[in-house]
Amino acid sequence: MSHIVNIPTQIRDQTAIAAACERLGLPAPVHGTARLYSGEATGVLVQLPGWMYPLVIDTVTGNVQCDNYNGRWGDQAQFDRFLQRYAVEVARLEARKNGHTFTEQPIQGGNIKVQIIEA
Repeated sequence: MSHIVNIPTQIRDQTAIAAACERLGLPAPVHGTARLYSGEATGVLVQLPGWMYPLVIDTVTGNVQCDNYNGRWGDQAQFDRFLQRYAVEVARLEARKNGHTFTEQPIQGGNIKVQIIEA
């Protein structure tokens, strides 16, 4: 029985993936093929802390394949942190690309307040 989970999250920006990894202190993402529990997947590989298998991100479709076996092979909170940081980095890149000022501030509960100000 396969434990691979397909997450319908749209992760497409390789620069934001790399920035999220850097900000979270994760190893730099690499493009390659990873062995998951019941097969292989090719894409951008992100290794989360404590996860047995990496995230495999297809930046063309935006899909993420991962296998944490309902938390036994990796803490879901680590994945959630990565998604949050990725979203912030995409917002930062887009704001700067359009000449806007970008600020972020951590707030209670682990959330991040993002402010984008038109230039």
